[in-house]
Amino acid sequence: MSTLSAIKKLPTGIAGFDQITAGGLPEQRTTLLAGTAGSGKTVMAAQFLAEGIRQFGEPGVFVTFEETPQDIRQNLLSLNWQVNTWEAQNQWVFVDASPTHNGEVIAGAYDLDAFLARVAHAVQKVQARRVAMDSLGAIFVRLPDPLTIRTELLRIASALKQMGVTAVMTAERDEEYGHITRHRVEEFVADNVIILRNVPEEEKRRRTIEILKFRGAFHQKGEYPFTIIPNQGIVLIPLSAIELKQRSSNKRISSGNMMLDAMCDGGFFRDSIILVSGATGTGKTLMVTEFTARNIGAEERCLLFAFEESREQLFRNASGWGIDFEQMEAEGKLKVVCEYPEVTSLETRLIEMKTIIQEFKPTRVAVDSLSALERVGTMRSFREFVISLTSYIKHQEITGLFTSTTPSLMGGTSVTEAHISTLTDSIILLRYVEMHGEMRRGITVLKMRGSQHDKEIREFTIDQQGMHIGNPFRNVVGILSGQPIQVDPHELEPPTHINKNANLPRHQQL
Repeated sequence: MSTLSAIKKLPTGIAGFDQITAGGLPEQRTTLLAGTAGSGKTVMAAQFLAEGIRQFGEPGVFVTFEETPQDIRQNLLSLNWQVNTWEAQNQWVFVDASPTHNGEVIAGAYDLDAFLARVAHAVQKVQARRVAMDSLGAIFVRLPDPLTIRTELLRIASALKQMGVTAVMTAERDEEYGHITRHRVEEFVADNVIILRNVPEEEKRRRTIEILKFRGAFHQKGEYPFTIIPNQGIVLIPLSAIELKQRSSNKRISSGNMMLDAMCDGGFFRDSIILVSGATGTGKTLMVTEFTARNIGAEERCLLFAFEESREQLFRNASGWGIDFEQMEAEGKLKVVCEYPEVTSLETRLIEMKTIIQEFKPTRVAVDSLSALERVGTMRSFREFVISLTSYIKHQEITGLFTSTTPSLMGGTSVTEAHISTLTDSIILLRYVEMHGEMRRGITVLKMRGSQHDKEIREFTIDQQGMHIGNPFRNVVGILSGQPIQVDPHELEPPTHINKNANLPRHQQL
């Protein structure tokens, strides 16, 4: 009596993809990659072979039905894949079934038997385990009807299975959320179907991948964002892979401001995420500067991502507050990365930031500001970016400080704050307060998970030495709502049994 075993999976080596497929593509089966023009089908098919060679030493065969091998070699150079070298090493081989094969346009009936013989010969030549076919539509336009297309596709799938290879085949579709494929038969014949999308949303395009079916094998459901990066290829960002298993430390680090440390009962937790929210000019960048430079330990390294100010402006501002960023960089304690948000997509930005964090290995990361990134992508992609970045930083046990700009000078909840507030461990609010015809500044710690903190709204000033936090506002209400109103002190009548200094260390109580 025979026993059934679970379907084995072949790791693709594509970053993030093997996570949502729980191990890769079902081995010795055929997978259909369907997508519109520009969705990344050819890149993924080629990357399936490239990663097989680079990571697993598995040779592959690339069957091209449209572009010539020379065009494909040239295109893949942008990803730094040296196909010529792999061909010379018998790790990559082309089967040229393009219309201009041998310099002549091929028309009329297509000899499938001869084609399959050529593929089988190429597989045997390099002992290939992987085959990529791009794209099936070029064959099907030469066949008379859907029934013939289905019959011939079954022949191709059956032949590939007999060769003992794991294969991917690309196919075009006419719309992002319509019929799976153009001829409407391919998805029923293939063992597995993956859909690549490049959807325009709010005047921006968003790339996603969805596993429609894995015959007899488990996979994650839904769409997952991905990007295409030079020297890497396709990189998925699977939110489902994020796990709430990061460790929590009781060790505290300085915020860079002694009084703010006191308000936070001794400073920030080492592996916490802090959001600083305030209107323009309230002092967010100053808080970032002090966080990255003042009172840091000898073993600490700081990484600053700036999306609103240039490097020269940041260094000038820091110098005005008595902080020497150039000296910190020379000592290897600081790295500053400045770039306009519009330079790249949020998905690519996330991968680049994670790469820089991996290489520099900071103990503190500051982002000034997250609000600048809102205009780059859709609200959905922005939230996914924030979730992925905060989760990564926490897993690395790094302290993260993010800034967010409120929509009005007097406060209000920003889009960034709405998306990230539940993900952060601490929220610090900076607000303007109008008193006697003069604009003053106020600061409060709105929340701090796992710790006591000062509940007061305190006035602060900014000068050449930085931020100076002083006494609480006693006769003003409505500061956080953006509508401060002065009242008579006798009308406030706070409960006399509450100790206003209870949350501060004894030596710093006011």
